[in-house]
Amino acid sequence: MDESTRMIGDEGENAAVDFLQKNGFEIIERNYRYGKIGEIDIVAKDLSDGYTVFIEVKSRKTTYYGLPEEAITKNKQRQMRRMGTLYLYDKCLDEILCRFDVITVLNEDKDNPVINHYKNVIQLY
Repeated sequence: MDESTRMIGDEGENAAVDFLQKNGFEIIERNYRYGKIGEIDIVAKDLSDGYTVFIEVKSRKTTYYGLPEEAITKNKQRQMRRMGTLYLYDKCLDEILCRFDVITVLNEDKDNPVINHYKNVIQLY
């Protein structure tokens, strides 16, 4: 991943964190990794309903290569499910309410990014 791609991703994640905090979420962890298997961008608690939320953030500067939503493929969903399961295992958590969300950030206008929050995009099992 080149430097500019990493920077776009970091800016998107920062915008997503700000968005979540303004909308009643407590950030538990960022960039959680389980070995070399993968990463969860954000783990948060939705204070409105108590759910632990695993959040994938997809960012784009332009729509030249498509919308950020289009990057949530079946493989990405499978990876999100795998990482959520590993997180619960690693933290010894069971019988908690959890869900998987996606936040997309389109940053064509740096001062006014378009942020979309999609809740409960996949089921754990």
